[in-house]
Amino acid sequence: MPLIAELLARRVRSAGSAPLVTYYDVDEGSRTELSATTFANWVAKTSNLLTDELLLDPGASVELLLAARHPGHWMTLVWATACWQTGAVVTLGRPEEAALVVCGPDHADVDPGDAELVACSLHPLGLGLTPPVPSRVVDYATEVRAQPDVWNVVPVATDALAWLDAERELDQTGLVAGGPAPAQRLLVRPGGPWETLRDAVVTPLRDGGSSVVLVGTTDEQRVREIGLSERVDALVAEPEGLQTS
Repeated sequence: MPLIAELLARRVRSAGSAPLVTYYDVDEGSRTELSATTFANWVAKTSNLLTDELLLDPGASVELLLAARHPGHWMTLVWATACWQTGAVVTLGRPEEAALVVCGPDHADVDPGDAELVACSLHPLGLGLTPPVPSRVVDYATEVRAQPDVWNVVPVATDALAWLDAERELDQTGLVAGGPAPAQRLLVRPGGPWETLRDAVVTPLRDGGSSVVLVGTTDEQRVREIGLSERVDALVAEPEGLQTS
């Protein structure tokens, strides 16, 4: 079975300009659409940041606090995919083992220990953190823009550890196994960190579809309106369930 990096490269070649992830924050009134090419560009830049600037070796652990606190944000999807592409292990709840801790703009309460701390602004246009930025914090948006747009692919072993939390341990092959039934356009309402990543980016890449990730509302009528406008054909109602719309 192809690995996540191979699936992303295939999508760019076959349908690079088509939407891959569409992210809605209803409370902020923002909509961000990333084609496969745009998503891959962010992933490539983040991969280069990981390896060339932060000097992360394959197999190193990245505590993705971003996934725990902001599971559906498109930057979380980018970060997870970049970690998997470079052979880093995404961890949750194991900061003491991490070489790198990645969080959102809510970095003030994060103690990375001996690890490097990277903070993402989560700005809709990908802008940097609001200054002043503490010296201990790497501003992701500022640093990543200077990185090359192309990732020189280094093969990752299929049995290399890719995800580790309190409930599951997945290798590179396990990332793309299972999940909801195939859908051309899947509406995702964030749940658990792994389930959200799986439904929002892994399953669409594996099965040739796309996702609409919706955060910030419990209004079912608004959900239906967005689903209709985005022409979704399936809805992840619960982290493990799939319901035809």
